[in-house]
Amino acid sequence: MKISLALMFMLLSFGSFAQTTPAPATEVLKTAYAKAQSEHKTVLLMFHASWCGWCKKMTASIDDPTCSKFFDDNYVVVYLDVLERPGKESLENTGGLDVMKSFNGDPKGGIPFWVFIDANGKALGNSYLPPANGTPATSKDNVGCPAADNEVAYFVSLLKSTSKLTDDQLATIKTRFLKNAPVSSNAN
Repeated sequence: MKISLALMFMLLSFGSFAQTTPAPATEVLKTAYAKAQSEHKTVLLMFHASWCGWCKKMTASIDDPTCSKFFDDNYVVVYLDVLERPGKESLENTGGLDVMKSFNGDPKGGIPFWVFIDANGKALGNSYLPPANGTPATSKDNVGCPAADNEVAYFVSLLKSTSKLTDDQLATIKTRFLKNAPVSSNAN
């Protein structure tokens, strides 16, 4: 009896440490589109990985108490895990890289890569900041997590065009994202 109880406890313990498989990318998007339609919101889809520091900064900025309600009220924010390091591939959403490519995301352009999408799956804007010279943006123009003035201004302009955020709310988001700027090491 003691042996079978101990064996049962061990099996339950191992089960509690078992990693769950992330949902396939198509399932994540299907759920996000349905929620966006029913709640009259835009989808903010972010491609990220567990090792990516800038991805973590982007998530922390969105989830920051000063502006999380603004995102929650206007967006269905979803994440797809892509580009994991060897040995961590089980964290990836199956098909995530294909979805990234379908929204013109280039794995060589870095992550986070994010895209605003309407409830019908139409891309409204992404993290590729158009160059000042008017040429089309490419993966080399990926802002990732907005931090510099021009990156944050671009991000805020997309927020303004894809939501009902007020100017005051956008200013709060701008202030929060500007905190992501690296500290200069050129102090005199």
